[in-house]
Amino acid sequence: MDARTLHDIAAIADPLDRARAASAAMTTLQAQSVELSRIRRGAIIETQQAGMRQEDIARHLGVSPGRISQMKKAGSEEPAHKAPAGPVGPRPRVLVQRALPTPPSTRGSKSLYLTEAGQQGLTPERRMLFVGREPANEHVALGLRVEAGDSVIARRKMFWADGVPVRISTSYFRVDVGENTRLDGEGFVLPTLQAAIEDLGHRFDHAVETLTVRPATPYEADLLEIPGEWVVQVLRVGHSTEDVPVHALETICAASRHTFPIGQALGSDHF
Repeated sequence: MDARTLHDIAAIADPLDRARAASAAMTTLQAQSVELSRIRRGAIIETQQAGMRQEDIARHLGVSPGRISQMKKAGSEEPAHKAPAGPVGPRPRVLVQRALPTPPSTRGSKSLYLTEAGQQGLTPERRMLFVGREPANEHVALGLRVEAGDSVIARRKMFWADGVPVRISTSYFRVDVGENTRLDGEGFVLPTLQAAIEDLGHRFDHAVETLTVRPATPYEADLLEIPGEWVVQVLRVGHSTEDVPVHALETICAASRHTFPIGQALGSDHF
């Protein structure tokens, strides 16, 4: 997609038509990404068949030899129902626990992930990837009780354990909940996201967690470096005492790098 196309979409006067056009363009881009992966894979295989070594191909493309192996797998034709593949590439395997439900003391800490990973003897790292508005996908829209494609506030983070990418986590808020608040600001919300939600007057009532196992999208596979593997998607929607769906937290876990111990969380909970 070129800059002119983006400009044309941004210039659409009707906001619903603009949102629909943006959603359609995103779908097209995802399809193009899949096709480009296939084209790239074919070009790499053709080059290898012509006699060039993988190390030389990697040098020409400016990536590691291990990344070339991942590129070849990312564009392969694999049925969506195929069982998850094992770890690929040169990275060491890590196994991170993602407790369901999350104990209140952990969820109420500075960072759920930093606390969980630290308790497991891992070296955790996190980085903010994106803060801004984006169209709600179907399952987030259903959780937040908005229409699919409606604008929501997204706060997307990436997580590593011992240097290995393991998780992508996005907090979604309805615009009428988070607009012009700390939930809408750049960077990490301090001291905690929970405190910022409560400062807005919301009080927790209950949450619904939905776990889904599916193939990774091209975007997820690239960020998590798991071509050909599956992910576990955990969607947790926290509702206030006024029955407002305040916070939808979507966590995308590299399936081969996680375990999911199931327990009973006692005491009060958090959004």
